[in-house]
This record gives sequence, structure tokens and C-alpha cells, in this order.
Amino acid sequence: MRIHLTSVFVDDQEKALRFYTDVLGFVKKHDVPLGEGFRWLTVVSPEVPDGTELVLEPSEHPAVRPYKTALVEDGIPATAFAVDDVQAEFERLRGLGVRFTQEPLEMGPVTTAVLDDTCGNLIQIMNGGE
Repeated sequence: MRIHLTSVFVDDQEKALRFYTDVLGFVKKHDVPLGEGFRWLTVVSPEVPDGTELVLEPSEHPAVRPYKTALVEDGIPATAFAVDDVQAEFERLRGLGVRFTQEPLEMGPVTTAVLDDTCGNLIQIMNGGE
């Protein structure tokens, strides 16, 4: 069994696509119109173009907003992405204007930082612990 798709709920798919590609560096994999302004929109890592796809899922279901709000209020990331060097990625993204809610923090063999994806989610970047 493998993880093929995972998703984050986003407030605005176009805004999310720009952030996840132009800022975080993912590449668009699928962009299929679904009607009513919604799209099947996925991005992948350029390092693993046939790897796990991240679905930029519209936050339209009534259960999503309270769920996302509760996670953000408690500082819980919606998902985590692996990077080679958290400190370097933190510096690069901060230079692009990304807001972090947690600066790089070493916890034994793992280093993490948490950023705001501008689409209603906190996202953790991490390395180590493999």
C-alpha cells in the first residue's frame, strides 16, 4: 500500500496554486475543471514528479471551516513537507515574505518550522528523523 494522494483544504484554489508553485516550489500536475468554478488541482514535488500528489481541495464543505479554524488556533499544521535543510528553507521562504508561526526548532534528531500557507492552513517543514 502507498499514499498516492493527500490534500489540504484551501480557501482559494488559484491563490493556493500560486503559493504552492511560485513560493514553495511544487509543480502543477493536474488541473481539471469540475464546474461551478472548482478544479481537480494537484501539485507534486519537482524532485518526485510521479510521487504523492497534493490536492488543493476547495474549503466548501461546511465542516471544513471549523476544522481548519480549530487547527490554526491550536497551532496544529494541516500537513508536513520534508526539506533537506529547515534553516535554509526558512531563510529562503522568509525572504519571499512567508509568515512563520514557528521558527526552526530542533527536537532531538528532527528540526521543524511552521508557516502560514495564506490559504487558511499551517504547514510544517521538517528534516531529520528518517
